Amino acid sequence: MATQSSIVTRDLEKLKEPTGNIYESVVIISKRAKQIAVNIKEELNSKLAEFATTVDNLEEVFENREQIEISKFYERMPKPTNTATEEFLEGKLNYRSRVEPQANQEL
Repeated sequence: MATQSSIVTRDLEKLKEPTGNIYESVVIISKRAKQIAVNIKEELNSKLAEFATTVDNLEEVFENREQIEISKFYERMPKPTNTATEEFLEGKLNYRSRVEPQANQEL
């Protein structure tokens, strides 16, 4: 997947196509982005846990080159919203509606 890490202008009609409703599409994308963000955060925290110190003394703080490289790698990763939007537009997300759409009623 060639997800871009910078800001991209999106065509709202393309986002609306799969669901027929732009708001439903945005909700689906946002829920997937949240899942991605949680996974990335857990992964990063587990990698940085190796470098955790129990000393609360500011004088003993030192730089760890490996820790800095790990942090920079995660900062360069594409944003979760961009990844989720790409997945949605490529049809890689499975979703379902809990509420059936109501038929138009004539008064």
